[in-house]
Amino acid sequence: MKLFVIAAFLAVAAAAPSSYKAPSYPAPSYPAPKYPTPSYPAPAYPAPAYNKDNKYADITITSQSDERNLDGSSQWSYAQSDYTTREESQVQKKMQGVAYDSYGKATYEDVMGNTNKGSSYWVSPEGQKFTLTWVADEGGFQPKGDHLPVAPVHEYELPVAPVHEYELPVAPAVPYSRTGLGY
Repeated sequence: MKLFVIAAFLAVAAAAPSSYKAPSYPAPSYPAPKYPTPSYPAPAYPAPAYNKDNKYADITITSQSDERNLDGSSQWSYAQSDYTTREESQVQKKMQGVAYDSYGKATYEDVMGNTNKGSSYWVSPEGQKFTLTWVADEGGFQPKGDHLPVAPVHEYELPVAPVHEYELPVAPAVPYSRTGLGY
């Protein structure tokens, strides 16, 4: 059966003309669409209203300094006409650093870090004077000032678990006797 189908196909293919001319069609022509050009009005934004009345306009900087040294240390300060002052200094210092690898193993090495210390002074709108000093080093940020809250100190003894004085029961000793072959 297969042989007959193949032979029939070959016979049809041999009977077809050797040159087949593809039909040709003219290219379609459509008029290009005409869209109106959009026209947008210019945006109308209100003019920004800047408040030129600055209630701190009379405060000026009376002194300012900024030193940067080649060893990485620096210090800077400023003072204002309202008696507000700020000064800060920082020094690079070798510290013990720890790094953890992907297995959690700690590696200790010396790293360079900054230690900062400084102070600020200002007067509140109510007339209260504030002074804040701080140190930031390997011990963390440590601010000091009379206006800062202080955690209460609790002076009490830790409770101790009660101790019971009694003897635990012990099973009586029974003499061993062999009752079978046993291993």
